[in-house]
Amino acid sequence: MKTLTDYLTFHTRERRELVRITDPVSELVRKSGIQEGMVLVSAMHITAGVFVNDDESGLHEDIWEWLQTLAPQGPDYRHHRTGEDNGDAHLKSLLIHHQVILPVTAGKLDLGPWQQVFYAEFDGQRRKRLVIKVMGE
Repeated sequence: MKTLTDYLTFHTRERRELVRITDPVSELVRKSGIQEGMVLVSAMHITAGVFVNDDESGLHEDIWEWLQTLAPQGPDYRHHRTGEDNGDAHLKSLLIHHQVILPVTAGKLDLGPWQQVFYAEFDGQRRKRLVIKVMGE
């Protein structure tokens, strides 16, 4: 089995931001030379997530609204008693999850017709990393 590991670094302008990462993930699959296998895409921070969905602005707004409903910014989370103010970001990360595993077929990322890969930042405006590990033959 062959592997390729690389990292993407983000410094988002906003505290909460979605970044489409399909192209860099696809490029790493191509660079790996792997024809059949999988790629792990994992946020290396506890206030970020990775997910697959449609790249449509209305859906993005719906996702943010859904997350805000389930884990609203601002309430007095117990986590805030430690001096932090990002309790909601931790909960949003749990809802989205921090990683995805995607199939590689015939040397390409094997996504459905509307599927795109996103990095979701819930507590940004500072340096964050994502690990991408392509594995297969």
